[in-house]
Amino acid sequence: MNRQSVLMEALPYIRKFHGRTIVIKLGGHAMVDPRIMNTVIEDAVLLHYVGMRVVLVHGGGPEITQKMQALGKEPKFIGGLRVTDAETLEIAQMVLAGKISSAIVSLIAKNGAHGVGVSGNDGGLVIAEKMPLKKVMVGGHEEEVDLGFVGEIREINSKLLETLLDAGYIPVVSPLAIDRKGNDLNINADTMAGEIAVALKAFKLISLTDVDGVMDKERTQVFHRLTLKNVDALMADGTISGGMIPKLEASVNAVRHGVEGAHVVNGNAEHNLLLELFTDDGVGTMITASMISF
Repeated sequence: MNRQSVLMEALPYIRKFHGRTIVIKLGGHAMVDPRIMNTVIEDAVLLHYVGMRVVLVHGGGPEITQKMQALGKEPKFIGGLRVTDAETLEIAQMVLAGKISSAIVSLIAKNGAHGVGVSGNDGGLVIAEKMPLKKVMVGGHEEEVDLGFVGEIREINSKLLETLLDAGYIPVVSPLAIDRKGNDLNINADTMAGEIAVALKAFKLISLTDVDGVMDKERTQVFHRLTLKNVDALMADGTISGGMIPKLEASVNAVRHGVEGAHVVNGNAEHNLLLELFTDDGVGTMITASMISF
């Protein structure tokens, strides 16, 4: 396809998305590979300059683990879930709101826009409650475990983000929160992105990950279009499993509460974010309430 065709294919999408809010959850290798991260931020800045209101939400699990090990603290997982004690929470705050958020804001500036780093506890952005005991499989049997200072979101106060967006900034949100007594909590980043998309009445929620989208059980085919009913069926039969579950739960929740489309995209290939949004075929998986042509 020649350059003129690419631009003309993108035009109706750019026109439709202009002025709309797009929430992008940064994850996968983009969080540890500077080259990939720079490409993703280039795309986010382009979306900003063609008139979209872009919010970035980032995780940072691998970097938290690396920092813990560097400080001589071994991460603890039960049934694949991280246990966040007081010391781990302090390290997570340092990595998420400090190192990662600052690095993303700097990349946004290098690419010609203005970012502002905020965490969920800034301005009461995210109010949460400590997660109750969670049932997990341990050694072949189910146990109830305390994951520590991990929160479940109860309220999103989106005014801070709306103020930043109205002023022309790209908010960069760290997945941290406070409870109603002011205690700090760590939040799953996929869940955070989905809830923020709902609160902002976003047009799109995009999850960048290390796989090409939602795939069949044999992992040979990508489902490019799925409805909520399709996702429910794929979860029920085990096709959607592991780390893809929280991403799809957040996507489904967002679409059920008014977000027009949720996308799961491989962020490792250059400019996949633009190809997913601005081409007819896309490159990842788009989830909608029901099948739509455009």
